Amino acid sequence: MSDVFTPVSVKVWGDYACFTRPEMKVERVSYDVMTPSAARGILEAIFWKPEFEWQVRRISVLRPLRRFSMTRNEVSSVISAKAARKWETEGLGGYTADQDRTQRHSLVLRDVAYLIEAEVVPYERDAGLFAKYREQFRRRVAHGQCFRTPYLGCREFSASFGPPEDSDIPIDLSMEMGRMLFDLCYVRSGKKQGEAIPFFFQSALHKGVMEIDPTLYKKTDVPPPKRLRRAALGDE
Repeated sequence: MSDVFTPVSVKVWGDYACFTRPEMKVERVSYDVMTPSAARGILEAIFWKPEFEWQVRRISVLRPLRRFSMTRNEVSSVISAKAARKWETEGLGGYTADQDRTQRHSLVLRDVAYLIEAEVVPYERDAGLFAKYREQFRRRVAHGQCFRTPYLGCREFSASFGPPEDSDIPIDLSMEMGRMLFDLCYVRSGKKQGEAIPFFFQSALHKGVMEIDPTLYKKTDVPPPKRLRRAALGDE
């Protein structure tokens, strides 16, 4: 295969990370490894254009798994878009977080580092576009440039990033990790058009590397307008 079509890679690390398991309803419990959707969110924070999408190929774990228990202040309720628009137009009511706070337990990861390998997939399959976007991404990584600060699952857990180094070797750990969130699939039409549906896959770690089957992206294929909406919202 030509070098034009080879994946790009970036190293990310941070003090804490929490890739929340959706089956935990109240308390936050992190997956053992970064999810593909969280990796895509980091890539889009560094470099993104409406002409292409990111497809993660593999995630390598560079540091031993370490867990840490903490209590964080969160809010209890979710404000609806309808209520927010009403406050904006009528200037009444409003929301005060201090009156809606609650403490929740979180089981997070600490002192993490990952190597993300992903492919730039333009909506127009042109070799020149592959090379162009790949080189732009590499330059931004080398200069530490990003559109917004990348984060490791939760926004308060900011991530540092940089080019991979020769010393970045995956940990020697293999295990089955069960069902993991892959990404959100958006309904194309009908009454529930635009609704996000979670899509899962069977994950496994082999010698510190989690491989992502490229065919998974065909199952969650979404037209560009939905991709644009998701990226604009800054979802994982």
